[in-house]
Amino acid sequence: MRKIPVYTHPAAGWPALISSARKLMDYQTFLRGSASVLKSNQPQGGFDCPGCAWPDHKSHKAIDVCENGIKVIASETMTTKADAEFFAKHTVTELQGWSGYELEHIGRLSEPVRYDAAQDRYVAISWETAYQHIAEQLKQLESPDEALFYTSGRVTNEPAFMYQLLVRCFGTNNLPDCSNMCHEPTSVMLGKQLGVGKATVKLEDFEQAKLILMFGQNPATNHPRMLEMLAHAHEQGCRILSINPMREQGLSKFRNPQKPTHMAAGQSDTMVDDVIQIQIGGDAALLTGIGKWLIENNKINTDFITTHTSGFEPLSQWLIAQTWADIERGCGISQAEIIGIAELVANSSATICTWGMGITQHVQGDDNVAMITNLLLLMGMIGIDGAGASPVRGHSNVQGDRTMGIHERPAQKLLDTLERVFEHPMPQEHGYDVVAGAKALIAGKLKIFMSMGGNYAVAAPDTSAIQQALTTTQLNIFVGTKLNETMLYPGANNIVLPCLGRTERIITAKGEQFATIEDSMCQIVPTQGKLKPVSDTLKSEAQIIADIATHLFGTDTAIPWQKMSEDFDVIRDYIAQVVDGFEDFNQHIRTTERGFHLYHPARHRVWNTSDSKAQFIVPQYSITYVAAQMADATSSFKHNAKATDSINHTLDSEQKVWQLTSVRSHDQFNTMIFGFKDRYRHTNRRDVLFMHPDEISRLGWQKGDTVMVTRHVGKEDSTAEPRVLGPLVLTEMDIASNAVATYYPECNDLFDLDTHAPNSHIPAYKSTTVILQRVDVQADSPNAA
Repeated sequence: MRKIPVYTHPAAGWPALISSARKLMDYQTFLRGSASVLKSNQPQGGFDCPGCAWPDHKSHKAIDVCENGIKVIASETMTTKADAEFFAKHTVTELQGWSGYELEHIGRLSEPVRYDAAQDRYVAISWETAYQHIAEQLKQLESPDEALFYTSGRVTNEPAFMYQLLVRCFGTNNLPDCSNMCHEPTSVMLGKQLGVGKATVKLEDFEQAKLILMFGQNPATNHPRMLEMLAHAHEQGCRILSINPMREQGLSKFRNPQKPTHMAAGQSDTMVDDVIQIQIGGDAALLTGIGKWLIENNKINTDFITTHTSGFEPLSQWLIAQTWADIERGCGISQAEIIGIAELVANSSATICTWGMGITQHVQGDDNVAMITNLLLLMGMIGIDGAGASPVRGHSNVQGDRTMGIHERPAQKLLDTLERVFEHPMPQEHGYDVVAGAKALIAGKLKIFMSMGGNYAVAAPDTSAIQQALTTTQLNIFVGTKLNETMLYPGANNIVLPCLGRTERIITAKGEQFATIEDSMCQIVPTQGKLKPVSDTLKSEAQIIADIATHLFGTDTAIPWQKMSEDFDVIRDYIAQVVDGFEDFNQHIRTTERGFHLYHPARHRVWNTSDSKAQFIVPQYSITYVAAQMADATSSFKHNAKATDSINHTLDSEQKVWQLTSVRSHDQFNTMIFGFKDRYRHTNRRDVLFMHPDEISRLGWQKGDTVMVTRHVGKEDSTAEPRVLGPLVLTEMDIASNAVATYYPECNDLFDLDTHAPNSHIPAYKSTTVILQRVDVQADSPNAA
């Protein structure tokens, strides 16, 4: 085995502090940003970090934010402005050629602008003119369903509630959000199996767990505040396994910046006992092997299964019928290794399964979540301390937005309650999710697109096709703090409305306002920015929504839009009437220091499912699905002349197909690119393809070679154009055999809108079959730091 470069330092520690300080200086916001860092995640008068959704611990810390959170704060608190003067210097066509990193660093949006086609530039526009134009265009639609209203997870609860109300009063459920692209299988399958599509654990459960199984997660990069809890759990005697095709080097040891002994004496805590390197897409197969062994060896919780569940017999029969040969082929590790994990599960009195998008973003993403839940149910690990399901959301209020009603497939109870409370008819037909909305946009069925935050086109598959489709619309509306790539493909009209950030004060005629968010573990916490807004012309998201509603519906409507935007207590009173668990919302949020926990029935073994039982579910896909896809791809590449001839490539016994997965750099958050240094992966560039060094040697290639990546085009679609990415620089990583990885979102054009999970419709960002071709191109580093 060739030696793989290893990041020898513990995660966090001095490198994290140095990187954070540099990022504050990079954004020229050292003093302003540092003041916000001190207020981040503070229980009284602080704001909730606009980064990830990891919960706040009940213990108070003077500084309670991670490196990634500081980068997000630096991005938001910069005072450089993308104003009319900036846009006067740059055409939109020119800006289309800028990278995400360059756009991220140009500054904060500071005044409303519209696209002027004659000049090919954004030009300043008054708020009033913008609102009038938006209302006029919406009223001209033949049907409300000709508009799509997207939402980002950074939108807080109060404006999210107003936004869904606005859209539904307009007459459509076209309310896709970023959940559709991250944890939708979690919401769908946990909802079906347990009755609520959310985590069943609280943060305190990690302190009592005896076994933590982490599936498809890279906390050191994506939610670093989790590292402290993992280290603490391990110190308490908890066994922790990371199940991941990639050995993430930020998961070995943790140097806690909060511990003086760690920082001064160079100490660190261990976090993970072992890494189980399954193949990409092998999670369901691994879980099948664990479940099979547990059942065949009578290591399951029969009393719990009998009392609280349904569907056990079909699942049991299915598990027993699976062969160990197929299980090994499906997950890529041996029967002995799988049995070793099963024995740990059998001997654990309190097991938490926690997962990220490495589980969900697959065609079989629904199955993956179902099998994790099946395992917990087999062992009776729902509804006891120190155990349960712990999906980790990637955006600070993506879960809260869904709770507030941002959903293209709303529950009937929500629609009925909205009708009763607001005395206004609500649309009954389901709307478009991200995938269906993008397809409708490309097909020309949508005339208006509105985005409340986010970077829709770049976050979704088929980025180029969506960007092109945006140029054919009647109107695009963007509410945000920063310019991004989606805003640079204008239709007949494009309007950008700048809003206040999470770190800035919201002051209205009724005084200073605070909002709320919901974290990954159902905790509702207040958030209140303290900085002076970067521009006097910025408005809160609630105010923008209220103003659009006033211009669209008139002032004689019974819904007090302006009162809601001026006094968030009014919004919360309405939420209390509409959303379960928010009774006495205003009182509860003010009388508890760190908010309150939403009642979760499954924690109390109450199952709000179709049969009032927790449900076992048999997977839809074969556990050898990935292996079968690779075999099919090999055949397709050999026979599809168009796919192979276009890159002058011949597939032979040595040049096999690969499973490609997307990953995020340590220097990014979602689609926001802060820089190019991924210190845990030893690279300072983003145009890379990660591969195990043994595989590089087998091919006769070398680290630093340039390669082109071509995605599998099926035999049934032989006329389709091949999807090609590159040139990329070959870079070493400890990743499973048959697997390669590259950075999201640059790789999104490799993924299509038709390849998704059947129930949740989540795009398969984490698994697609490709072939590789080494090319004689020197890929100079245009984006190296």
